[in-house]
Amino acid sequence: MGKIKIHLPMKTHAVLLLTALLCCSSSGLLSSQVTRGDYDRIDTLLKRSERVYSSFVVPHWEGDSSTFWYTNQERGGKVSYRVDAATGHKQPIPLREEPPTPTPPAPRPSHRDTAKIPSPDNRWEAYVQDYNLYVRPLGDASGAVALSVDGTEQHYYSARIRWSPDSRKLVTLRIRDAAERQIPLLESSPSNRRQPLLHWRDYVKPGDPLDVALPALFDRETLRAIPLGDTELYARQFSLRLTEWRKDSRAFTFEFNQRGHQRYIVAEADAATGLIRHLVDEQSPTFIYYNNLYRHDLEDGKEMLWISERDGWRHLYLMDGKTGNVKRQITRGEWVVRNVEHVDESEGVIYFYASGLHPGEDPYNRHYCRIGLDGKGFRDLTPENANHKVTPSKNRRYFVDVYSRPDLPPVSQVKRMPEGDPVAVVERCDVSDLEDNEGWRMPEVFHAKGRDGHTDIWGNIHRPSHFDASKSYPVIEFIYAGPHDAHVDKDFKPAHHLVSRLVDLGFIVVSIDGMGTANRSKAFHDVCWKNLKDAGFPDRKQWIRAAAEKYPSMDIRNVGIYGWSAGGQNAMAALLFHNDFYKVAVAFCGCHDNRMDKIWWNEQWMGYPVDEAYSASSNVDNAALLKGKLLLVNGELDENVDPASTLQVVHALIRAGKNFEQLYLPAKGHSLAGKFEMHRLHDFFVKHLLQQDPPEWSEE
Repeated sequence: MGKIKIHLPMKTHAVLLLTALLCCSSSGLLSSQVTRGDYDRIDTLLKRSERVYSSFVVPHWEGDSSTFWYTNQERGGKVSYRVDAATGHKQPIPLREEPPTPTPPAPRPSHRDTAKIPSPDNRWEAYVQDYNLYVRPLGDASGAVALSVDGTEQHYYSARIRWSPDSRKLVTLRIRDAAERQIPLLESSPSNRRQPLLHWRDYVKPGDPLDVALPALFDRETLRAIPLGDTELYARQFSLRLTEWRKDSRAFTFEFNQRGHQRYIVAEADAATGLIRHLVDEQSPTFIYYNNLYRHDLEDGKEMLWISERDGWRHLYLMDGKTGNVKRQITRGEWVVRNVEHVDESEGVIYFYASGLHPGEDPYNRHYCRIGLDGKGFRDLTPENANHKVTPSKNRRYFVDVYSRPDLPPVSQVKRMPEGDPVAVVERCDVSDLEDNEGWRMPEVFHAKGRDGHTDIWGNIHRPSHFDASKSYPVIEFIYAGPHDAHVDKDFKPAHHLVSRLVDLGFIVVSIDGMGTANRSKAFHDVCWKNLKDAGFPDRKQWIRAAAEKYPSMDIRNVGIYGWSAGGQNAMAALLFHNDFYKVAVAFCGCHDNRMDKIWWNEQWMGYPVDEAYSASSNVDNAALLKGKLLLVNGELDENVDPASTLQVVHALIRAGKNFEQLYLPAKGHSLAGKFEMHRLHDFFVKHLLQQDPPEWSEE
């Protein structure tokens, strides 16, 4: 049969050619249709770790000695080694399995529990009965005496009783109970019955009334309460907790977090007089980052180590235990103390992790350091450009340092205390199988200037296996902008369960820590204050543009974004407040209105009392601004974020006449990364960024 020739007008040729070019450009993959086989293949990517050898050493120090053992995954299988830290010499030993994860300690008794608490001298026991505090000789029920008589169901004494070391006094909390909000969770498809089940969960939200807990001090010998000084200040509280007695029983301490998170007090109450004085009174016009506070008392309270951002960076201070004044700022500079690992009081040395020490290095990398209590002798014991995790020996003569970056496989080495002198490299990670046989691409650590044109913003770029720089790939951002931390990976990972599969479908995925997140300066962090909708987006967009300018393979004409929880809120917000840049979003279990979410997280960053700032950051109140393609996903049994938060934003979108997709999952809670929902995530981006119909994926 002869060929049929069809003659088309020149105009039609031009239209067809333009259409073909646009399709190729938007997909970036030139006739590379995503297939069912691609979906099956990406489901195996999380097994990459099985082809990574000598990944990182987990040392198990042997008693107080300078030897440790570890088990290593090698090409021929698992091998265990014993290492002499003094020489770095290692020798094989019979295979040893990693010990099981320790069982977590039993939960502390609740405020209303009546377990009896023995005194340090084991002569007495204290307990709560009928909302009041009692004491009696140990085991002698007939000798019980009520120390309080004014406890009621709504204003009761806590069973978390603390005896003084000399067994003469007791302190507990007297709690004024507040009616606690409950949220309903409807389980539509219980496994063992046909009809739905309604569950109620305690869930306090911003603006709700809170319990008020105040210290109550009693003398066991006189059987009387010792009135404490003015406690009116502590009535406006987010929390108040008892911390410890002084070893000589002269006083006890407690810590007070004022509601609104703008004032944090460490107080000491004199056990004889009841006089209360403040050892620390930390105040901020925005918020106290109490998530990372640190306190360590020296010489039974004569001095105290305290962590503070009072100079604009998170540093260690030595406080006077009598006056509450700063005796000395121990660390200083445009970097942050991440956490204290050990205080050697006999040597007068602090061991701690710090970030941001070295110009030009990722400022989130953790380095293990030491400094004297006098503020002298600072030393970075792990200067290698990487993120470090240290495990000291129990005798503190040596430590194992495992360091890596997203673009640097782990190196495990032994070093000497106290100066960090290297002894030997024990293992170097081998990823050659992934690179040689799978075409796997290591992530790239990238930085660019933020919104102010001065501050460096850091993140990672994940490229597909067999990446071809001559092609164009759609860009998707994986976002989590919660101000309680920084969130971009700093350690090496051969596969990321929320990133790798999407990347190998043909996308470039980026993750970025913008302004408003933690572990940088106080000013960097304060951007989030009463402004969670910001989520660092001005920095993120600048970063992505800078990366695309350097790497033309990044197609940023239609950028996608996805995230979970706070990241779900962020992902939808991108299509409300930044829809000039982001075009497609998937929001999992988002807290779409901060008035609907848990109290501690939202009041800390959005403030108290609840005001118009909550509405300005609300995805619900701003739903009419939606532009782009949106998929909302949440579970009906989410105990972390009220499921009504997503349903309310759905309602607002419907009223605004907006088109969107929703996936409401029965029997699912807050953890939404199962095969089904991840498949829907992949389908959504394949359809709206690659402009392809996703392959059929129902089981045959």
